[in-house]
Amino acid sequence: MKAGAFRDRAISDITPAVLAIGRSSFPQALIGALRQVADVGHCMVFSLAGERQADCLLDAGNIPIGRDLGAAYSGHFHLSDPNRDAIFEAQADAAPILLPNFARRMYSDSYRKIFFEDSGIVDKCATAIWLEDTCFYVNFYRITSQGRFTRDEIRRLMAVAPAVSAAVARHFQQEPAAEDGDPLQRLKALFAGAAPFAALTGREKEVCLRILSGLTSEAIAAELGISLHSALTYRKRAYDRLGISSQNELFAIALRLMASRGLN
Repeated sequence: MKAGAFRDRAISDITPAVLAIGRSSFPQALIGALRQVADVGHCMVFSLAGERQADCLLDAGNIPIGRDLGAAYSGHFHLSDPNRDAIFEAQADAAPILLPNFARRMYSDSYRKIFFEDSGIVDKCATAIWLEDTCFYVNFYRITSQGRFTRDEIRRLMAVAPAVSAAVARHFQQEPAAEDGDPLQRLKALFAGAAPFAALTGREKEVCLRILSGLTSEAIAAELGISLHSALTYRKRAYDRLGISSQNELFAIALRLMASRGLN
């Protein structure tokens, strides 16, 4: 598989998490998407506000003592995290931070015992992003029964890491959306007025937004009251304007847009 196609496939896998931003379902949507990407067992998100303050914002997955680990990290052990230097050195940058892969030698004996040996964690990848004075630190874990991440799984995680970190930051920086909100309206608010989607005609935009919300061509035709042939024609014209040829590429554009907005 070509690198671009590999990246686009991985990015499209996290679309459910992006669509759940601002909703109470976001943690489960995120871990579900990460399992599709690289069979991530557990995900934890911490906010770092200054060098002395850490809070656990999200704890989802298959580690039974995840909540306790989050509290321990937030209370004291964040000061011993070997990733701290890389995180704080990048504070002036607005770009996602890809952190070193797990190595036992990185951690002190006490840290390693509590956060890896006693909890059954055998591997970890991480990313982080700064928004003003707050860092959102996203950690992906595998437990003993899963084994360590493969090279391909690490590649997939690193491909989605910028979009995941931006989606996490976006989720925790905005007011929760109403649970009965219309996903199509939320997508319109996120994507409708920004490039490259602004170049589409109204009907092309409507078709693309419905593709992003998970509708088939048949469902799009029925919802818009047009023929299937017309729906397919609008999709082709939209793809031509966007310079793409597949649904995965459309998802990739949308998620890059989400990432850029998450950085603002």
